[in-house]
Amino acid sequence: MALTEERTSTHHVRRIDKPDPAARSRGGQRFLLVGLALASAYSLFPVWWLIVAATKDRTALYQSNGLWFSGWHLWTNLRQLFTYENGIFLRWTANSFLYAGVGSLGGTLIALATGYGLARFQFPGRDLVFACVVGSFLIPIALLTLPLYLLFSEIGLVDTVWAMLIPCLINPFSVYLAKVYTEAAVPYELLEAARIDGAGELRIFFSIVLRMMTTGGATVFLLAFVNTWNAFFLPLTVLRGEENWTLNLGLYNWSGKRLESGVDLTSLVLTGALLSIVPMAVMMIAMRRYWRTGVTLGALK
Repeated sequence: MALTEERTSTHHVRRIDKPDPAARSRGGQRFLLVGLALASAYSLFPVWWLIVAATKDRTALYQSNGLWFSGWHLWTNLRQLFTYENGIFLRWTANSFLYAGVGSLGGTLIALATGYGLARFQFPGRDLVFACVVGSFLIPIALLTLPLYLLFSEIGLVDTVWAMLIPCLINPFSVYLAKVYTEAAVPYELLEAARIDGAGELRIFFSIVLRMMTTGGATVFLLAFVNTWNAFFLPLTVLRGEENWTLNLGLYNWSGKRLESGVDLTSLVLTGALLSIVPMAVMMIAMRRYWRTGVTLGALK
């Protein structure tokens, strides 16, 4: 009897419980949720500060808590923003929409056509062309700003709309994305069937390929739009007159007036900065359905 109890006691001492997979999974989910919450707070913190700052007047902006409201002067700031210097802010906003909208739309069409050609046509030197495309988008755009300025100076395009639109039409990274998406979304068999039915290459591209590349085209357009909307060095170099400035360049000029002439326009700059993020937020929400369609299509495949 004593021997049996000793063996039983020894058996219980040596027993090792296996870890519960469900408990480990719950622990991993909690860690992931905490990490996502911290990342979200880090990303939204500047936006929250900007929203709060846009509602303050000049005195409250410097003397009150930067993370909480102190009065409500948003409508006053908006009225001053839209009327300052005869409404030049609205002109800068229109210029930004022109450069980002038209340039990104044209650049997306060129990128999709180029990517489709590199992905679905065989021609001598195709691999070399693609290697040049990949190598070119590794070059920072800041290094190309001065050569572009010198080139546009030679042909008389400095301080014109074309000085901003032409660089937006050529984006090697967009070409790379279009080629990769074409290889995954446009099968050879469909193109051959269209050719057998007598369709020309232009009709195939505009009637078939573009419809199948809607999700990829939306991604390319959005990336190009955000990149052009946030551009700074290129407009700073090639645009001279205030009438042709972009929104970012105009707000930068206002922020420097405090040092140059003693005029403090910080409230207007912050209010304008808050308005400048609205178009990108609207663009993200408007194109969300295209990405959802693309994800569903990939799941079905």
